Amino acid sequence: MILLRKILFPFAILYGLITAIRNWFYDKGILKSYSFSVPIIAVGNLSVGGTGKTPQIEYLIRLLLPNYKIAVLSRGYKRKSSGFLLAEYSSTAETLGDEPFQLHQKFPTIQVAVDANRKNGIEQLLTLQNKPDIILLDDAFQHRKVKAGFYILLTAYNDLYADDFILPTGNLRESRSGAKRANIIVVTKCPSTLSEADQTNIRQKLKLSANQQLYFSAIQYDEILYSETENRTVASLLNTDKLLVAGIAKPKPFFNHLQDGNDEELEFPDHHDFTEIDIQTIQKKSKNKPIITTEKDFVRLKGKVNAAQLFYLPIQSVFLSNGENFNKQINNYVEQSTRNRSVS
Repeated sequence: MILLRKILFPFAILYGLITAIRNWFYDKGILKSYSFSVPIIAVGNLSVGGTGKTPQIEYLIRLLLPNYKIAVLSRGYKRKSSGFLLAEYSSTAETLGDEPFQLHQKFPTIQVAVDANRKNGIEQLLTLQNKPDIILLDDAFQHRKVKAGFYILLTAYNDLYADDFILPTGNLRESRSGAKRANIIVVTKCPSTLSEADQTNIRQKLKLSANQQLYFSAIQYDEILYSETENRTVASLLNTDKLLVAGIAKPKPFFNHLQDGNDEELEFPDHHDFTEIDIQTIQKKSKNKPIITTEKDFVRLKGKVNAAQLFYLPIQSVFLSNGENFNKQINNYVEQSTRNRSVS
């Protein structure tokens, strides 16, 4: 695989040139970007998957929900529907996509919508009778047709964009220079013990602009495992034989957190659509043992696997330090945008 990626280096240069020209056209106004009066926060990355966008979106929802009506707009990756779709009671993971459906179930008071055309999606949301005060754009850093008011760029601790290269030789969707569009950069999935010296080294490697802020976050696992029939503490099942199932990018930390010597692991591709054969494999390997999966996988496995066996483990994004500064920066942007909107 590494050899193949090296062989494809000329294609990476070509792809990088195409994306650079596209970005230049948007920067110069040759290609039009559309702005909206409503505060819009875009969360995304430069690399392909695995940076923790959904936990970051959830963090923003928890931060803003007490004071504002929130909508989340996603493209709905791998959904079996098209066009604009607003989540409702009859929505499923298949119609919305697994991550938007997870947000819809977890935060029933917010609006969750999907549309590959983010401009159209925003326009549709703003025509609603109960239109949102704030729109969070999920995975929209490269969606230049919409100009968000605030950009949060995520990069994983073990896979910094500064150490990566453009597709297909590396995993970057565009050049590292694209990071300059971000207001905030968050290094995600950090060890909770990350030292100040290591943080300084990463800061120097990322070469932030003077107007950019850098934060470090970690994944915090819940102490409770949830199912449709009962809840159990993680501690109560750690020494129990179980089957661990994950269809996410980079599942090793999830497995390591729960792994006991006799556990079995089943790994599937990110956003995997579980087939009947997959379900049969899961049930056969579980042998009536508890099946523990991620929250994203749970919404796709629920109703297909024995409910009494199937548990999921929620996660949250937590800042190692200066979380109050992050909160203040987000709240200041929203308050200022809302104030400007009411004046205009």
